[in-house]
Amino acid sequence: MDDLTLSESGLAPNHTGRILLVACGALAHEILALKAANGWEHIDLQCLPAKLHLWPDRIIPAVEAAVIAAQGRYETIFVVYADCGTGGLLKAACDRLGVGMVEGPHCYAFFEGNAAFAARAETEFDAFYLTDFLVRQFDAFVWKPMGLDRHPELRDIYFGNYRKLVYLAQLDDPALDAKAQDCAARLGLAYERRLTGYGDLARTLARVAS
Repeated sequence: MDDLTLSESGLAPNHTGRILLVACGALAHEILALKAANGWEHIDLQCLPAKLHLWPDRIIPAVEAAVIAAQGRYETIFVVYADCGTGGLLKAACDRLGVGMVEGPHCYAFFEGNAAFAARAETEFDAFYLTDFLVRQFDAFVWKPMGLDRHPELRDIYFGNYRKLVYLAQLDDPALDAKAQDCAARLGLAYERRLTGYGDLARTLARVAS
């Protein structure tokens, strides 16, 4: 599954298994890797378009529609989004629907580990974070939506209060590392890479799968 499809269309479920994960398209590669590594044949995956992150208010109705459509087909439905800029409204919707969701403010936190991310909050308020998906899709999710392709002079207005770009790497991939370094250079920020793996996402899905 290519990133453009995951960004624009998402991933349809196979309607197999007894557990459905309704997830962000930006997490598809990681969830599929965890499924394969753990032999979770009983888990089905549906991914909503990753581009919904550009308009967080659209995440809630999209998740609600997916959960409602899947009710009755599965024993368990679990939402693989963090709060993702919805101000607690996604959690409220999941509570109304009677489904669980991943804990944390965003994927940066649960990839690093929510506790570890929170512990750094006081010292990293000036950090800009990327994940594997966002490194690969930097132009589509950062550069172009912020208008930097048309008005590069806006860079220092948008990022003048940031000090560094932190790449939270799920995979130990030199090519992604090099691309992330280029992203930092384009934003005029210092660069730091942390190999997080799948963090709390792996632990959460292991509980859901059991």
